[in-house]
Amino acid sequence: MNDELVILHEDNHIIVVMKPQNIASCGDESGDDNLLDMLKAYVKEKYDKAGNAYIGLVHRLDRPTGGVMVYAKTSKAAARLSEQMKSGDFEKKYLAVLCGVPSEPKATLVNYLKKNAVNNMVYLCPPTTDGAKKAILDYQVLQTKGNHALVCVTLHTGRSHQIRVQMAGIGTPVFGDMRYGGDKAQKGKLALWAYSLAFTHPVTKEKLRFVLEPPEDEVPWKAFDVNAAISLK
Repeated sequence: MNDELVILHEDNHIIVVMKPQNIASCGDESGDDNLLDMLKAYVKEKYDKAGNAYIGLVHRLDRPTGGVMVYAKTSKAAARLSEQMKSGDFEKKYLAVLCGVPSEPKATLVNYLKKNAVNNMVYLCPPTTDGAKKAILDYQVLQTKGNHALVCVTLHTGRSHQIRVQMAGIGTPVFGDMRYGGDKAQKGKLALWAYSLAFTHPVTKEKLRFVLEPPEDEVPWKAFDVNAAISLK
């Protein structure tokens, strides 16, 4: 499994990688292969570590979502990155292809979401609902192609299935998202990709930004000029 790792940056404190689509960010009840365990195995082998190698989970991507992630290689780095997450210093940007074109080319969406753990579905709900969590994102339409739109999404909160549910809530579900209203005729992977991650290095304090484009030869990404679109961001 280590042969599948795509490492964008590694030093003594952090490791930045591409999370493949349909691979979990960390272990879950399924027992499937996951990126956290793959990285532990990679570090253990590369540095010939005895016992278990430490890799700290700082943030997650939903299993069907691919893109750039950072993991910590020390507990101190994990704590400092987690603090950045809480303070809002972590900048996460996503690309998505939507079924339909939003009526507003640029907007902020504020909703309340609640997760049903039984069916692993997330729903829009009133703010007074027990267990409701506030979800905020900004989106901007970058390109359109027929009845599809390439959008950039900036998350201000990190709720489960947030982008998928909020975009479906305005009538433009993510391409390939059978769970939240995508076209059943679509075959292929969910068109949601974490393409940009920016944060402050937990030790050197250097401002870092990593950009990773989605697979350009796959549907529906290949219908758009993704490189040109994100170069304007």
